[in-house]
Amino acid sequence: MSRALVTGGSGYVGTRLVAALLREGVAVRATVRSKAQEPGLRAAVRRGGADDAGLEVVTADLMADDGWPAALAGCEEVYHVASPIPLVQPDDPDELIVPAREGALRVLRAARDAGARRAVLTSSFAAVGYTPKPGAEYTEDDWTDPDTPGLAPYPRSKAIAERAAWDLMERDGGDTELVVVNPTFILGPGLTDVPRSSTQFIRMGLDGALSVLPRQRFGVVDVRDVADLHIRAMAEPKAAGRRFLAVADGPTLSFLEVADILRRRLGSPAARVPTREAPGEDPPRLIIHNDRARDELGWRPRPAETTIVETARSLLDAGA
Repeated sequence: MSRALVTGGSGYVGTRLVAALLREGVAVRATVRSKAQEPGLRAAVRRGGADDAGLEVVTADLMADDGWPAALAGCEEVYHVASPIPLVQPDDPDELIVPAREGALRVLRAARDAGARRAVLTSSFAAVGYTPKPGAEYTEDDWTDPDTPGLAPYPRSKAIAERAAWDLMERDGGDTELVVVNPTFILGPGLTDVPRSSTQFIRMGLDGALSVLPRQRFGVVDVRDVADLHIRAMAEPKAAGRRFLAVADGPTLSFLEVADILRRRLGSPAARVPTREAPGEDPPRLIIHNDRARDELGWRPRPAETTIVETARSLLDAGA
């Protein structure tokens, strides 16, 4: 029986995607960096309402060829989710750029060599909208220029990695199709024991670790909806060769507006959420379009406020 491969299966998005696929009856092979991560992955999948009997877990490293041919063997569908996401930007950009780019190319070459039908790559809005433009309005036709002055290593890595993926598949992808999903700021209840990546901001707000909020605007998308969009992108024949922005409907938000939502909706558990922004000019009011995902894939994301509140409640329930 053919399996779907999910790279980075033990991560924030990976666990949600593995659980969603298993609930749909899809056999899944997931990669992790160490076998020590397998028990946590299986527990997360069960927490997500799925039976982990249909899950096979294998080890593979984005920076090594070993293990990838075996991981891809017999997999017609490939979800490449794994990519480094730092809590703090490194001094050396190559700490992110090299594994992001080389990892994507390594997985896509293995998918091509294994005769996979389609690969869905998890990129980011960071590869779309981190180069300023008049009106600050972004669609899938926009690209972040890696040479944008002052661009941080993470968005630079995402832009470079996604460009490299498209170049490879257009030049030498064989019969394997590529689709890319570009999520904005991902929130939503996680399935892992430890808060991951973007949910750390909510946790730090709730426990008082943040005293001043960054002055920034961004789109929000629910991790459950990101998993759903990946599955839709894999299933829709016309999605081949397309990018899909993943963002909730409505206006983009600032960290201050997220903090306001938490205090208004949670009451006393949000008493330590900060009320002050860092000094500086107000960032532009980004407009990020999700029309393509809605119109072509029938995707319907949760409201951002729902996602923010459910993220916080899940962290509180876990003892944040």
